[in-house]
Amino acid sequence: MLRNALWEGMVAGAAGAAVMTVGEKIEQAITGRPNSHVPARVLARLTGASEAAGKHSTALNWTMHFGQGVALGVLRSVMAEVGLRGPLASAKFTVVRLTNDQILENATGVGAPPQTWPRSELVIDVLHKGVYGFVTGAVADALAARRGPGPGGLHAELVPGRHADVGPLPRSMAAGRKAHRGT
Repeated sequence: MLRNALWEGMVAGAAGAAVMTVGEKIEQAITGRPNSHVPARVLARLTGASEAAGKHSTALNWTMHFGQGVALGVLRSVMAEVGLRGPLASAKFTVVRLTNDQILENATGVGAPPQTWPRSELVIDVLHKGVYGFVTGAVADALAARRGPGPGGLHAELVPGRHADVGPLPRSMAAGRKAHRGT
């Protein structure tokens, strides 16, 4: 399971980051909003690079932008592997993506809490991260679905709906087991 989640998550995250980037560029062309150098500044702070390097470095910007997208894609792939799939799972993952940004930006002193931002900037950020979250989720879900519903999905199939008296799946059907992976 984890081997699949790693490479499939990287693919899903890269796809999500690419689609998000295209959307950002279209939005910037329409709104006139300039490029953000926050990702580069965060990466410069995290790596100890000079402050000047983070000011306008396109290389640092792209590295952080796509690096976060690819890395977090692995988490979404793990979600899909265990059966957390579909729009609700992608919405939950979008919150994780937004939270990840805020932790890094605020911890490094590069950003401020979102509640202090102008509403228009907040809406744009949530929109773009939503695109990332849902595209990443769609790709991760499609890749994981090739191996079946995952242990959570199998458990849900035992009895429709949520019931307190439904026990766990047999260990042989749980994540990482040969019977589950179909090998």
